[in-house]
Amino acid sequence: MDSKTPSSVAVILVNWNGYLLTQRCLLSLEKVSFDNFSVIVVDNGSEDGSFEKLKSEFSFPIFLKNFKNLGFTGGNNTGIVYALEKGFDHVLLLNNDTVVTPDFIDELLKIELMEKNVGMVQPLILFHESPNIIWSAGGKFHKVLGMSKTLGDRKAIHNYPLKVKELDWATGCCILISSEVIKKVGSLESAFFAYFEDVDWSLRVREAGYQIYLAPDSIIYHEGSASSKKPHDEGTLSAAVFYLHARNQLFLLRRHCKGILVFTSWPFHLMKYFGWMSYFCLRGRIKKMKAVAKGIYHGILLDHSQDEPLCP
Repeated sequence: MDSKTPSSVAVILVNWNGYLLTQRCLLSLEKVSFDNFSVIVVDNGSEDGSFEKLKSEFSFPIFLKNFKNLGFTGGNNTGIVYALEKGFDHVLLLNNDTVVTPDFIDELLKIELMEKNVGMVQPLILFHESPNIIWSAGGKFHKVLGMSKTLGDRKAIHNYPLKVKELDWATGCCILISSEVIKKVGSLESAFFAYFEDVDWSLRVREAGYQIYLAPDSIIYHEGSASSKKPHDEGTLSAAVFYLHARNQLFLLRRHCKGILVFTSWPFHLMKYFGWMSYFCLRGRIKKMKAVAKGIYHGILLDHSQDEPLCP
């Protein structure tokens, strides 16, 4: 990137029945200091009138609408296609349940000037309700077990070494990626719908020879799992969340843990999911037990390279 020519950035927000969250995020984006960005709000078939409310309240975003819920992958891919068609230099995925700081884009772009062969950059993400506690400082992927770990998870800032560092994967909560890289590795894998799609995308970026970095001076705040933590008859998380977790974890193993790694990664996760099923059975949470079983079945048998998101 030529430091004399500001890079253009398309910030993509996916809204699904989340008027208040998206409104708050857009209000924070209005204060961003970087002056060459556009916000693309992709509505994922909302039924709460939020799309219309947001359009009437905000004039600066570009509004796109999917006529059904295509999940995190499908919603963002709609925005990515638009951004590439319009010639933006970079795409920035941003969860709608975040609040950003004014210089967060500037600090993300600085990494491209500092480091070589940059594929993705993520900011330091703190809990919105506990701004001194880390939600994510990037991710580590343990290939032998096929396990993705969030770095800095729930650590206090003052107890965590904050520096520019290489990551194995960047969280989909906020990812800056150049259009050039997307054209080489592709966009999000639609079949995932939600969960683990960011790990898969990151691993594909690294397999293509690019590096992923944490930008510790780029700060945003995240309301943890705002879209998935809602009251249900069997607890806070829905059965669909457990189905997607099990299915997509196995999709990930099929794509990235091959050869001898099959004999270490698969037993680890299958034992974990059978443990979940036993727990749910003992607690009488039959919907969740069946959801995990269905997730295992589909994770083994379904095509994980579909053009359309595989809904739960």
